[in-house]
Amino acid sequence: MQQFKRKIAPVLLVLTAALGLLLTTAFAEGEAEYVSSFYSSALSLLPPVVAIGLSLITKEVYTSLFLGCLVGGFLYANFNPVLAVTSTFDTLCTAVGGNLGIVAFLVILGIIVVLMNRSGGSKAYGDWAKKKIKTKRGALLATMVLAIVLGVDDYFNNLTTGNVMRPVTDSHNISRAKLAYMCDATAAPVCIMMPISSWAAAVSGVADTMEGVSGLQLFISAIPWNYYALLTLFMLVVLAVFDLDYGPMKVHEDNAKKGDLYTTPERPYANADDSKNSTNGKVTDLVIPVIILIIFCVTGLLYTGGMFEGGISVIDAFSNCDAPTGLMYGSFLALVLIFAFYMIRRTMTFSQFTDCIAEGFNIMVPAILILTFAWTISDVTNGLLGAKYFVADAMASVAGSFANLLPAVIFLVACGLGFATGTSWGTFGILIPIVVSTFGADAGTILTIGIASCLAGAVMGDHCSPISDTTILASTGAQCYHLNHVKTQIPYAVTVAAVAFVNYIIAGYLQNVIIDLIIAFASMFGVLVIIRMVEQKKQPAAVKN
Repeated sequence: MQQFKRKIAPVLLVLTAALGLLLTTAFAEGEAEYVSSFYSSALSLLPPVVAIGLSLITKEVYTSLFLGCLVGGFLYANFNPVLAVTSTFDTLCTAVGGNLGIVAFLVILGIIVVLMNRSGGSKAYGDWAKKKIKTKRGALLATMVLAIVLGVDDYFNNLTTGNVMRPVTDSHNISRAKLAYMCDATAAPVCIMMPISSWAAAVSGVADTMEGVSGLQLFISAIPWNYYALLTLFMLVVLAVFDLDYGPMKVHEDNAKKGDLYTTPERPYANADDSKNSTNGKVTDLVIPVIILIIFCVTGLLYTGGMFEGGISVIDAFSNCDAPTGLMYGSFLALVLIFAFYMIRRTMTFSQFTDCIAEGFNIMVPAILILTFAWTISDVTNGLLGAKYFVADAMASVAGSFANLLPAVIFLVACGLGFATGTSWGTFGILIPIVVSTFGADAGTILTIGIASCLAGAVMGDHCSPISDTTILASTGAQCYHLNHVKTQIPYAVTVAAVAFVNYIIAGYLQNVIIDLIIAFASMFGVLVIIRMVEQKKQPAAVKN
């Protein structure tokens, strides 16, 4: 079945793009002024609900996402079948065209991963790491540390951390679902608190459009109030130190201890052919390419931000950068240099290199296909159906006299919107102007808490959503079946979200950053202690059975 999916996925991708182009050309005229009857209504959120629900029920990601796109197309077309199909494929092609930088980056990174495997670098690094990292706790914490170091961009973070640490976590019988969670739960929470990152640039760019607001200053001041991000990182440390797991993740981890890293029949790359890999690789065959990749990708981000034009600081360059384009430029130059490095090391011939190009593209096709449909659903939901305006109106309607409770409400709204659309950037892009206008640019601490709750909720919803690009890339980097990652991550994300929600209620009234932080960490630790006690009580019963 998996072999069939790998063969059919590239065909689906090509046919979808070709059909979309044909239909777009045939029916493009006369649609510029068209507005759906369901525009900015509650039903505008139906497409992602259908896609997410079907994917969780049927475990068929591609079909579920595509049907979600079609549902959106039919709503937009008022159930006119011709217009529904043409508008859906038109949006799909636009989504792919607008994200070609990310697609190219994925393909190039796939090639680099295959190169590192073929050179023997991945195996050599795994063997070395087994000797240096001797415990499961150490492997998990090392994964988290690497992800924090790579916190400049979440796409780059998820893919690089997963591919580098996978040999290490495999050697300590850590499930692929747990590795995907460690990558995903570190990437966005770090990026949303990193002043020098593409995320800071996005938030600042939205906030700067509001009169009387300094985007970067507001972003930095919101960091200590971003409870979801802070408590997620805190939870990762506690889970690693105490070897704590619960919910579906515990099933995966218990099976991993017995040697089954996947648990379900769907196990991407489990039967990969390693016979072509060199047995003479060294640790440097992985470490040096990773360093080259990091340096060039960061340089690419700075280049697109205009740093090399003169008179622009590093922070300003990151604030102005085009992340997809920068990552594409940087990864391509890194690929050329990495190939030259392997040629000098004589670990690879030109013929082997060309084979890696095709294989690298092939392993990234499933991720590209899922991302294509995810982008399309997001564009259909917000663009064709105006869901963002429905949410904005709903948000404005609850902004009454209870300003102290508003951060908690904002957090819940951002969680829901992020989950439905699969984009944290789109979520805070919609909500930040509403939050600022609701509180006022000179509202002080309560505005900062409101912005922080907006950013925290956006990250949380994005974390849980099966159609989120970062969730998809975390699965790709860890080589984990996507729905396994989603199902195992949701209980952890919801746990942190519940604690964060309560703390936003408290923060709305106390508005003291130090006291509120102490309460937040103490409450999170208390909840995890209770969960650990519950899991320990279950253990004897499991043994008896």
